[in-house]
Amino acid sequence: MVEELVAAGVTLVSAGAVYAMAAARVVKQYERGVVFRLGKLRPEVRGPGFTMIVPGIDKLRKVNMQIVTMPVPAQEGITRDNVTVRVDAVVYFRVTAPAEAVVRVEDYKFAVSQMAQTSLRSIIGKSELDDLLSNREKLNQGLELMIDSPAVEWGVTIDRVEIKDVSLPETMKRSMARQAEADRERRARVINADAELQASKKLAEAAKEMSEQPAALQLRLLQTVVAVAAEKNSTLVLPFPVELLRFLEKAQQGVAAPPPVAQPVQEQLPAPQPRLDPDPEGSNSRQD
Repeated sequence: MVEELVAAGVTLVSAGAVYAMAAARVVKQYERGVVFRLGKLRPEVRGPGFTMIVPGIDKLRKVNMQIVTMPVPAQEGITRDNVTVRVDAVVYFRVTAPAEAVVRVEDYKFAVSQMAQTSLRSIIGKSELDDLLSNREKLNQGLELMIDSPAVEWGVTIDRVEIKDVSLPETMKRSMARQAEADRERRARVINADAELQASKKLAEAAKEMSEQPAALQLRLLQTVVAVAAEKNSTLVLPFPVELLRFLEKAQQGVAAPPPVAQPVQEQLPAPQPRLDPDPEGSNSRQD
């Protein structure tokens, strides 16, 4: 009798241990457990830690609550200004309602991926090329709203959407490169012209100062010679400015010239003129 009781007790303990092992579940810190009893959703969501279910009757499904990083495949489309581009993006989302994510959609990750691809195509068609290249923050916000609107019903929240890369055709790249080069050349010419204008004003002021002090021009010439000689050149070309000649001419004119010496005037008498008398015989004239 005792042996039978012991055997029955061992059997019950073994059955209890097997039942506990089959019913025991462990939910991690970043997970939540959704329980289905005979196919019906239980209202309570199991938190992290140790939990028990009814084996064979209950089914526990774990849902990851971490932020999921999902790359969106590159989508090819035509922008509003008729440029063919390929754009890829990345979506950051997380589950906020585990029960909704399990019940309302078959695979919430696949659903979010497909919604992101269609939204990205829509954004490409509504935007211009300049917006895709320079105004990405605004496009990211619009893309996030387009994906987040249906995802809220699935118990999923979109945290962030980023456009990663915009691929352009080679012809468009060359056209944009030429445009950028022309724009930079235009700005360089404008800056150069502005510099020439400022330099001309300063040179005019310097010329005005030098005109008041002519010796300053000679000093400036000597400074130029010193600067050129510092290069240790074998040949020195020295310009001779016209202003220096004018300065020397003015300096020479400033010296008082001596008064002219009076010369005695000599009165010259007219030379005697020969007189011709007629010859009675018709011969040549004679001179008195």
